[in-house]
Amino acid sequence: MTSATKLLLDTAAQLPASERAELVEGILSSFDTPERKANDSAWAKEAENRIAAFDRGEIAATPAAMVFEKIEKKYAK
Repeated sequence: MTSATKLLLDTAAQLPASERAELVEGILSSFDTPERKANDSAWAKEAENRIAAFDRGEIAATPAAMVFEKIEKKYAK
């Protein structure tokens, strides 16, 4: 990280939470490309479809603790 970037980060860290959130959103949106927007849209639609299927009882949920435990077991070294 350059000294200018470090100074910017230190300065941003002093901002109120709401302003930091706006800053982060602004920085992240600077990465937006047509391809990213299309991917985000597709993932949003998939999430909505999965929520609807869950609400209809077509799919079940797995507690997060169980998911993380399975991941830890799989990748533990």
